[in-house]
Amino acid sequence: MKAVIATGLNVLADSLEIADVPEPAPQADEAVVAVEAFSVNRGEALFLTGGYGRPADKGWRPGQDVAGVVVRAAADGSGPAVGTRVAGHPEGTGWAERVAVPTGKLAELPDDVSTTAAAALPLAGLTALRLVRAAGDVVGHRALVTAAAGGVGFFLTELLAGAGAEIVAVTSNDARAVRLRELGAAAVVQRAADAEGRYDLVFESIGGQEFADAVGKAAPGATVLWYGQAGLKAPTLDFFSLMAATPLTIKHFPHWISLFTDGQDIATLVRLVGAGRLHPEIGRVADWAETAQAIADVYERRVRGNAVLTIS
Repeated sequence: MKAVIATGLNVLADSLEIADVPEPAPQADEAVVAVEAFSVNRGEALFLTGGYGRPADKGWRPGQDVAGVVVRAAADGSGPAVGTRVAGHPEGTGWAERVAVPTGKLAELPDDVSTTAAAALPLAGLTALRLVRAAGDVVGHRALVTAAAGGVGFFLTELLAGAGAEIVAVTSNDARAVRLRELGAAAVVQRAADAEGRYDLVFESIGGQEFADAVGKAAPGATVLWYGQAGLKAPTLDFFSLMAATPLTIKHFPHWISLFTDGQDIATLVRLVGAGRLHPEIGRVADWAETAQAIADVYERRVRGNAVLTIS
């Protein structure tokens, strides 16, 4: 079968190619999914270019967000039957014609949720859903969201608004600011430093000075959920700038730790999409032959929200 693999080159536009690979060899609790669409993420771009230490080895197979049809059910009898439309969150190797996915990481798709929309849900949607859950009762609370026009940010803004929070979103793109307001943001600013007032909740994923500026907007007793460092600069903090927010809680947020399985949470996201309460922001849909260019564009923030690649 065909799959997207790393070339070993650290220039994103040349970092991937489609090549022949072996068919999946599923474990007993894994179903084989014929992939019809997948989403690419900024984190995968960092792996490819060495943002996490060194460039990915030649032959590495990325892919954590997939949607398609089960073509081989799990041998242990768990999970969906053959022919079921699903969205899934494999550990990797998902950018391929077929992938083995643990049944606990799969959710069935109803007819009213498209494969393209479903492919955008797993990583970004899981992160946003779990951030809202970690924040607790957000009704009436003021929330500052940095990187709001990214894959996670759009989901997070809409979920927080739906849960009753007052959101100020951060993006420097005017067109994306319009969309964030449509999704429920009360205001949009270009930098965290521009946000007015203080915030009960701060969601930060950029790092560097933006982290310090966002934390500086925290109200006394606020919670800061730090879930990424997309700017690739280490967060900076000044001790005295925190005095106004004392006491303050800063939590490192690992999205993969949850009391719910990935499959359960993807099913929640799917239900919200089907009910019209969550709208995946998909800035590009293209054939999977364009995967390398798509991930380069996601990395350079030329894509609004998610980029989804389809396999005919």
